[in-house]
Amino acid sequence: MSQRLAHQVAIITGASRGIGLSIAQAYAAEGATLCLIATDTAKLKEVQDGLGLPADQVMTLSVNVTEREACFDAVAQVEKRFGRVDVLVNNAGVYRAKSFLEYSAQDFQDMLDVNLFGVLHFMQACLPGMQARRHGRIINMASTAGKWGSRNQSAYNVSKHAVVGITRCVALEASPFAVTVNAICPGFIQTDMVENLKAQVARTTGTSPEDMVKAALTRVPLGRVLEPSEIAGLAVYLGSAESSGMTGQSIHIDGGMVLS
Repeated sequence: MSQRLAHQVAIITGASRGIGLSIAQAYAAEGATLCLIATDTAKLKEVQDGLGLPADQVMTLSVNVTEREACFDAVAQVEKRFGRVDVLVNNAGVYRAKSFLEYSAQDFQDMLDVNLFGVLHFMQACLPGMQARRHGRIINMASTAGKWGSRNQSAYNVSKHAVVGITRCVALEASPFAVTVNAICPGFIQTDMVENLKAQVARTTGTSPEDMVKAALTRVPLGRVLEPSEIAGLAVYLGSAESSGMTGQSIHIDGGMVLS
């Protein structure tokens, strides 16, 4: 690796599995100092051990991103230990598939609490320090569901549309301080969340998970489910100096599913 993130301190939420785990691995390989955040302490320990980083280059925190005070406290702990936060990767997210009429108000609230407010809390906690130093990279995990409509996931789509919107707005406000804010919009990625998606959508539509995947892939020109490591590569770019001229963007990485 080229050590593109050497001397950079990064927080990654949802780091214990899936895309967050792959981003943690890629950031470690590129030389970043890491704070890994998730709710599962045991899984975080496994991830930390697997990265093979020296003790002075990694820390883990069990944080529920819906709890604002806990998010601010986590950032304070990182700043106390490592001196600053250079890169924030807001990756923690939840998914729940139902038809619109089956969703409860609480379903909408649950997804907003994690997918939107978790992003909001960590951005508000990290931005003051980034702006004071005139350096920072914020990467929010949105989705192709944040760019278009789809059946049986309106609550999820609402939360991810909100992530795209807040990314654009904060990018405008942070740009005078040389802080960039971008979003990644994955399509179908091979994670446990997609496995849950397959089962939930199949149950909602009355089809098998296999048929659901076949139908979904007809909309993907590359004709395959992507790997988490492919998302991690984009996250490395957005966290590095190479992306210094890019802000306010919501970038599709979806096998060509959404062409715009």
